[in-house]
Amino acid sequence: MTISMHSASAPVFTRMFGNALNWLEAAKAHAEAKKFDTSVYMTLRLAPDMLPLPRQIQIASDAAKGCIARLSGQQAPKWEDTEATLDELIERIRKTIAYVNSVPAALVDGSEERAIEIPTRAGEPHRFNGEDYLRHFALPNFYFHLTTTYALLRHAGVSLGKMDYLGR
Repeated sequence: MTISMHSASAPVFTRMFGNALNWLEAAKAHAEAKKFDTSVYMTLRLAPDMLPLPRQIQIASDAAKGCIARLSGQQAPKWEDTEATLDELIERIRKTIAYVNSVPAALVDGSEERAIEIPTRAGEPHRFNGEDYLRHFALPNFYFHLTTTYALLRHAGVSLGKMDYLGR
């Protein structure tokens, strides 16, 4: 049996974002237990030249919704990147999950050879077929930003472990 483009994308995004919702809830509980404001999390970076926590989640969201939209031949919804609280980031993730789940599998399946272009700042876009885009760009980008989110929260003392990352 072969794996479908939909089963290799949408369930991956929704499962990992479900895990991320748990991380953010754990972060809220951690802040409450330690008696600090959750706004502290919004400036977290592992290095001075890194994007802060909200941008990590926003980019992961854009990666997931952009991937599903491109593979299905649709325009991705455009959302302002204005989230300034953990609750707003949680809502962003929920909206992303809802969008990913709203696209029928039949629109994504069979997109292995669909031409995908990703704009770049340098001018010339990245060009992929659907399968290479999913395997070598969309999924790695998504995982990079979610892993960074996990690492930022863990670095801030939130009690998370490998199974929180992988899901149960």
